[in-house]
Amino acid sequence: MTADGPLSETAEVEPEELVDKDAPAQQFRPTRAQEPIASAAAPAGASLAEARPGMSVKLEKLRAFYGAAEQVKGIDLDFNANEVTAIIGPSGCGKWTMVRCLNRMHEEIPGAHAEGRVLLDGHDVYASSVDVVAVRRAIGMVFQKPNPFPTMSVFDNVAAGLRLSSRGRGDLHAKVESALRSAGLWDEVSDRLTEPGAGLSGGQQQRLCIARSLAVEPEVILMDEPCSALDPIATLKIEELIDQLKRRVTIVIVTHNMQQAARVADRTAFMLGGELVEVGATQEIFTNPGDPRTEEYVTGKFG
Repeated sequence: MTADGPLSETAEVEPEELVDKDAPAQQFRPTRAQEPIASAAAPAGASLAEARPGMSVKLEKLRAFYGAAEQVKGIDLDFNANEVTAIIGPSGCGKWTMVRCLNRMHEEIPGAHAEGRVLLDGHDVYASSVDVVAVRRAIGMVFQKPNPFPTMSVFDNVAAGLRLSSRGRGDLHAKVESALRSAGLWDEVSDRLTEPGAGLSGGQQQRLCIARSLAVEPEVILMDEPCSALDPIATLKIEELIDQLKRRVTIVIVTHNMQQAARVADRTAFMLGGELVEVGATQEIFTNPGDPRTEEYVTGKFG
């Protein structure tokens, strides 16, 4: 459970068409939904972090509820393609609830629902014809606590989503290797692929989870305090990885660590009491915020 409410343990799933094949209505197919990030024929050293245009996410009047209690109150916010956006704010302000709405995980909580629109590359992920599973294939999730599948090997952790989708067709080993290289983990685990993923260090487990998400080729990656349980060396590796990955995907990171937000984020959004107080270039938010509440928070006067 996070400070913003109960947390579903839904695992990352692979991107594909964002359309329910049985639905007769609207098509939901972002322009690159079928474009492979790394082909099976790619050389062994190929990385998923090679640059490509990303996809944007736009929130329009987003509201989120736990039963009758409103936790997110009419937020309008753009997440720019190929950028890292940090969401900051005190515990209970609604930031993680808001982020969970992006891939419709919020509605998995009994009694919870969302209103408004979430647009991925202009397509509404809440449209009636949209396949919810496919939304979560396009918008991956990395949780605060590393959660490798405990009974699976390093290799099988990364391959799990691929085996459930058309993305797994072709050279599975090459795709797993490419994902591990993109997560900066291949050199550390290439001789341990058959060992349990849960046997890796905390920082390695987190990068394994990132590799698992990358393997299924998401357009957006959501991260919840991805370094909060890690030591400074592991944190540095994750932050370097985030900087590389934004060349291919759009990243949203929830963090209480102001220094980390300042280091990794292109833009920062400050939330308070379920509302968006301010959003802008990270340097501007931390050095010359437009709202006195933002200044008080980033300077440690509350929160």
